Amino acid sequence: MSGQIPQRFIDDLLARVDVVEVVGERVKLKKAGRNHSGLCPFHQEKSPSFTVSADKQFYHCFGCGAHGNALRFLMEYENLRFPEAVEQLATRLGMEVPREGADDPRAQARERKRKEGVNLLELSASYYRERLKMPEGETARRYLEKRGLSPEVQQAFAIGYAPAGWEALKRHLLERGVAEAVQIEYGLLVHREESGRTYDRFRDRVMFPIRDIRGRTIAFGGRVLGDAKPKYLNSPETPVFHKGRELYGLYEARQANSRLERLVIVEGYMDVVALAQFGIRNAVATLGTSTSEEHLGRLFRMVGEVVFCFDGDRAGRQAAARALETVLPQMIDGRQARFMFLPEGEDPDTLVRREGPEAFEDRITCASPLSEFLFDHAAEGRDLATIEARERFASQVLSAIGKLPEGVLKSLLLTELSRRTGVDQSRFEALVMPPEVSEAEPPLVADTPGGGEGVRSLPERGSGSTGGALSLMGRVLQLLVHEPRLVERLPEEGDWYPGEDPEARLCLEVERLLRAGRYRSAQVLLAHFHGTPEGERLAELARRELLIPSGARAAELDGLVEHFQRHRLRPSHQEEVDALLSKQQQGERLSQEERQRLMTLLTELKG
Repeated sequence: MSGQIPQRFIDDLLARVDVVEVVGERVKLKKAGRNHSGLCPFHQEKSPSFTVSADKQFYHCFGCGAHGNALRFLMEYENLRFPEAVEQLATRLGMEVPREGADDPRAQARERKRKEGVNLLELSASYYRERLKMPEGETARRYLEKRGLSPEVQQAFAIGYAPAGWEALKRHLLERGVAEAVQIEYGLLVHREESGRTYDRFRDRVMFPIRDIRGRTIAFGGRVLGDAKPKYLNSPETPVFHKGRELYGLYEARQANSRLERLVIVEGYMDVVALAQFGIRNAVATLGTSTSEEHLGRLFRMVGEVVFCFDGDRAGRQAAARALETVLPQMIDGRQARFMFLPEGEDPDTLVRREGPEAFEDRITCASPLSEFLFDHAAEGRDLATIEARERFASQVLSAIGKLPEGVLKSLLLTELSRRTGVDQSRFEALVMPPEVSEAEPPLVADTPGGGEGVRSLPERGSGSTGGALSLMGRVLQLLVHEPRLVERLPEEGDWYPGEDPEARLCLEVERLLRAGRYRSAQVLLAHFHGTPEGERLAELARRELLIPSGARAAELDGLVEHFQRHRLRPSHQEEVDALLSKQQQGERLSQEERQRLMTLLTELKG
């Protein structure tokens, strides 16, 4: 049910759950004094740097910095949204999650719609599996047998069959009360506007359910058995399916091995299933799109190494170049990316059958590291014996290096580029390293005449800034993130927020959330915004050290609010000043009261 989850329930939930048990079911832990330790599930490591404290009910990795409570762990490890993680912990303890505002008819309607979609797709997946067993599924069964897929693999991937009839699934769902409009919305029916006709999207196809990380069917892929086009067909975008986010086979890979260390990205779902048949259970496929940053972000949270698998032709090389551009910003220290190119005319399905699984695994192991592919790709078609070609080669490599996060890999690539070109490394470093920004910032609270506290203006920075001076509203946000209890000092009325400041909208949303949930934990606050641009901004403010002493933070916030309140009336004051000045410029004499008012307004505007 939609609605705010009360803070008191979250506190009670975290008080009852044991983070050691939650983590220990997913990570192999050993007792180490009063704590437990193990290999971090969020980055690749050989010696344990990941600790879980039963006393503090907290986990922390000294290698990658991952930390949090049981809720945070579930969100990161299972890739769950905050409400889903709460639901999972509550179910574990046999508790029902209360919702504030759950009696809102619109919230109830949204929840019914979500459940309706999930139930519809699961019902359809079950229908397709049953059809495969029926006489009408004989052709599909022969096709799967010809491709060498065992019943066990077919069951693991829940493979089914869509009958050849134009309205087979449609009638099946209508008989169970599922309206045509809902079937259309979730991509199961095609609607022709010119004729008003609706019919099954998938007909006479082997069906591959696309499942999310929790195993729920969210879409389908279908492989045609006859000569119809297209050969492969995926569900369209729907309320629960987004191609740029989901990966086929990820759920099945994690079911086969919860301690995955490497994932191979291939082109299609038939490649994933064929590799699984030969015991290679760590392959996933994108769904008609290039690998996105969101894809890679999800994968690198689960494994330390990603291997891209491409055809060896020109199109495969171009696809690899696009993948390189996408993966570069993700390459923090400890992660690996490799590029594997297949012989021309082969795909993973045909190659693993011809060479066998051991040879295919060897190809994966020997795939080109990112560094090697980067230099080879930049050198392709260039005669590096000439100065001009070396310049273009170096420029292309430098452009790629500039997209990398700061770290050891970036330094090593600059060293290698220097070796290959003969140019001093410091020259390359000057071209790619960002200018240093001083983190030293003067205090905002300053003494003002009369003994009061005022706020001194600082240079304004955009809301996306990650370094240098914060804007005044950015300071308010940082204070609330570090000490949520300070929300009680904010005025009840929100008219002090500057309407033109983009961060004011986020601050207002944070204030409302803190007041509604009475949160005292920054972790819970950040969890509500997890996976959004706003969440990234708040996380950046949380990571940034708050230089104001604890005892002075309340006064700091009071001073900031006072500043915004004092300046809130400036637009109307400015209009009054302009009117008085205009009257004076037109030759009219100002009265004593008007002259006094003008002086007062000008003084305030300068303040």
